[in-house]
Amino acid sequence: MSFPLLTATAALPAVGAILTAAVPATRRTAAKWLALAVSLGTLVLAALVAIRFEPGGDRYQLTESHAWIKDFGVRYELGVDGIGVALIALTALLIPFIILAGWHDADSLAVSDSGPAAGHAKRWRPTQGFFALILMVEAMVILSFEATDVFLFYILFEAMLIPMYFLIGGFGDRAHAGTDENAAAQRSYAAVKFLLYNLVGGLIMLAAVIGLYVVAGNFSLTEIAEARASGQLEMATNTERLLFLGFFFAFAVKAPLWPLHTWLPNAMGEATAPVAVLITAVVDKVGTFAMLRFCLQLFPEASKWATPAIIVLALISIVYGALLAVGQRDIKRLIAYASISHFGFIIMGIFAMTSQGQSGATLYMVNHGLSTAALMLVAGFLISRRGSRLIADYGGVQKVAPVLAGTFLVGGLATLSLPGLAPFVSEFLVLVGTFARYPVAGIIATFGIVLAALYTLVLYQRTMTGPVKPEVRAMPDLRVRELVVVGPLIALLLFLGVYPKPLTEIVEPAVRHTMSDVQQKDPKPEVEAAK
Repeated sequence: MSFPLLTATAALPAVGAILTAAVPATRRTAAKWLALAVSLGTLVLAALVAIRFEPGGDRYQLTESHAWIKDFGVRYELGVDGIGVALIALTALLIPFIILAGWHDADSLAVSDSGPAAGHAKRWRPTQGFFALILMVEAMVILSFEATDVFLFYILFEAMLIPMYFLIGGFGDRAHAGTDENAAAQRSYAAVKFLLYNLVGGLIMLAAVIGLYVVAGNFSLTEIAEARASGQLEMATNTERLLFLGFFFAFAVKAPLWPLHTWLPNAMGEATAPVAVLITAVVDKVGTFAMLRFCLQLFPEASKWATPAIIVLALISIVYGALLAVGQRDIKRLIAYASISHFGFIIMGIFAMTSQGQSGATLYMVNHGLSTAALMLVAGFLISRRGSRLIADYGGVQKVAPVLAGTFLVGGLATLSLPGLAPFVSEFLVLVGTFARYPVAGIIATFGIVLAALYTLVLYQRTMTGPVKPEVRAMPDLRVRELVVVGPLIALLLFLGVYPKPLTEIVEPAVRHTMSDVQQKDPKPEVEAAK
């Protein structure tokens, strides 16, 4: 029996979460180092998954299958394709940086100088719990990228909401303009809104999962897909469409797609910067990944039927998210609305039903994770120094902290998909793939690029340039720990911007399989090249 590498990659952070939570309260620093060591070990295992994966081999590799609930046909079934490998690598790569960036986010808050709480810490926060929750989220996300049993995926899809709820509600951003009571109320509101939105989506998906079992008789993705492709399993048109909508609704909430997006700005605004990265760069990718793996593979005809409406919703997300980002006064909410716009590009690429669009969408998931992580984490370092999330409270930062300003600029330029940085390749492929089949949608989507340049450059201008405000004169530049966090992310953005081949080689075979599932071929050019 071969070594269960996929199980080990998810089990290590899960076991690490339990061990981290068990560290005595007096050993906070030990809990941090343990969590970091576990995340680095998981990164090594994720690298082994990528090394052992053969792009030209079977669609699903490193497979594992064990009986779980025999009476209902539920199995513990794992396997990865190129898309899963890329997203597992992204998750395992980002978690160590998230832990390092949040090194002090769970420490006790500063001592109050006045009022009834004078001389006492405003709020005690369990350091062990903070890092244990991050590791538990990592375990569930990685396992969701590996699961090929629909019921197992559903369990993970819902279970990851629990640690995320506590990370948002229990470890909120300290840079809040209101009182402690108001800050706590805002955190609670954001956490509950996040939970309710995703629970509603999950309940609708549960009904669809049950319906799929009634129709197919099992939960195995590979078996159902093979039966559908061979004609052994046929679904009535209305049944397939209803099941598709049940799955897609849940994934559109997680992604998020307009108009199911409103929980994201609240959650990212009230969470710490590392947790905000965990939300949008890691957890939300489960939604777009599941559209590729489950919606298109299980319900190909319904996917084509719904494509025009989904393209319209994606376009609204692109333009609407960018417009709201332009008008934001809060740095973190601006990045949140920018992410909504970016998820619109990803979903549009998926449902353009072209190989360029789906390859671009998959690359976009990875590159958006890297660029948003870089920008949000530097923004978090900036906010922790000034104690404010408001753009108007900054000015002239590049004169007192040039390295911080420089890394902030690179993260922002990556967000607007500047050529030479990784997201450019992704966005270009999405637009080319969309334009080939839906030229009007491709033209409208380019408007989002213009708006991205506007909100990114205006943000940099208002915070980093101009006269130095008195409140930022003593602002220190990036420290060694912070450079260790940001430096590798920027290096990856530059490397993948000029040499995306390592990603495209892994992703393209999986995209070809998906295109075959929906029985689509790339449109031929209207004007043939001269011979």
